[in-house]
Amino acid sequence: MKSLQGKVAAVTGAASGIGKEIALALANAGAAVAVADLNPKGADAVADDIARGGGKALAVTMDVTSEDSVNRGMDTIADALGTIDILVSNAGIQIVNPIESYLFADWKKMQAIHLDGAFLTTRAALKHMYRGDRGGSVIYIGSVHSHEASPLKSAYVTAKHGLLGLARVLAMEGAAHNVRSYVVCPGFVKTPLVEKQIPEQARELGISEDEVVREVMLGRTVDGMFTTADDVARTVLFLSAFPTAALTGQSFVVSHGWFMK
Repeated sequence: MKSLQGKVAAVTGAASGIGKEIALALANAGAAVAVADLNPKGADAVADDIARGGGKALAVTMDVTSEDSVNRGMDTIADALGTIDILVSNAGIQIVNPIESYLFADWKKMQAIHLDGAFLTTRAALKHMYRGDRGGSVIYIGSVHSHEASPLKSAYVTAKHGLLGLARVLAMEGAAHNVRSYVVCPGFVKTPLVEKQIPEQARELGISEDEVVREVMLGRTVDGMFTTADDVARTVLFLSAFPTAALTGQSFVVSHGWFMK
């Protein structure tokens, strides 16, 4: 028996990278998966991959910074697939700059995607999870930077810290309705988002790109290895299928030992 047979999962930012890997992992475990992304072609491609593998998937175009887009998208998911049992709030971007030159427009964009998006998708999913106290799991993709800071990442660190607070409040409020919440906190995963940071950080820090990888990104891991999208997806799958509220409100660092708490 697949661990998520009969469940419905919505994954944001699922057209590529970590989100895609999570969507595929949940589908392989038996869930019907809504692939939500701002990129409709990318979402369609991932949904098609799931369908070719024998799974059930729905591509949904969603801008997580738009209240109307989120509400419409989540209702579309529930109408098409029956409900929403699992929400994985994964959509995110990165913009690096020192605080003194960080554009306010970029700051607001970062908060809108990471924090507003998490709030809006959570609120829209809870309408379905709370109905009849059927319950569900909400999993936020945070970061090691949910727990500590790095130079050049004021907006990102602030947003990822904020997800901890949202998850903890949801753990308290959602318990009466059988809803659980978690934050998965990866180290550096070599996605296009991270690849883009390497030359940016090299330029801002005045070091080589090799030094950025070796010292900044991997210097504090125990094995000099990047966290993989599969590492993250396996953690999300474990939490999605966990049968009680024993772990609700907690964060789970997936970083090859970079951060230990």
